[in-house]
Amino acid sequence: MIRGIVNSVIEGLIKLFSASGRSGETFTGREYFQHYGFTSRPMEGAEIIIIKEGNHYLAIASDDRRYRLAVEEGEVALYTDEGDKIHLKRDKTIEIVSGNKLIATVENEVDITTKVAKVTASTSCEVTSPAVKVVASTSCQVESPAIILGSQTTTRFIMDDRLITWLQNHTHDGGGTPGQALTAANVCTAIVKGA
Repeated sequence: MIRGIVNSVIEGLIKLFSASGRSGETFTGREYFQHYGFTSRPMEGAEIIIIKEGNHYLAIASDDRRYRLAVEEGEVALYTDEGDKIHLKRDKTIEIVSGNKLIATVENEVDITTKVAKVTASTSCEVTSPAVKVVASTSCQVESPAIILGSQTTTRFIMDDRLITWLQNHTHDGGGTPGQALTAANVCTAIVKGA
């Protein structure tokens, strides 16, 4: 068994490594074995464990103390030199850190079941879908200085006959009612007309 320092790792059907070992010892284009379902590509300067059988050299493990995370007993983590990580922590907590972008591509369905869900976006939050449904059994609250639904003809989609009646008959401190007539034809569609 030989402890070496990685010079390079080349991806391919068979992953190959080049490394330096003991004084004056070098390995070039040798096979780098990894566990099923997991792959990594250590950087130059990482440490590597090489085993020798006859004239055959094979790397079986690598580590890089420059970037390794400190974890508690029983914890597991995936990490990179850029600081991204997936950390399975104590108290059944999973922490995912991405310095730039997190991408999830799911072919069919995503199901999330939890007690509390929260999304905090400092710039914007966008949902694009042919149909969006929100079901709230007790209340649905939107807090915003402005709500834009659709285009400039938004009111055509959110008003129904009940609101028209109120608008046409309300007064300000007992004054007269509005003089502008409103009809269902120009402020709502058949889809949202009140029954």
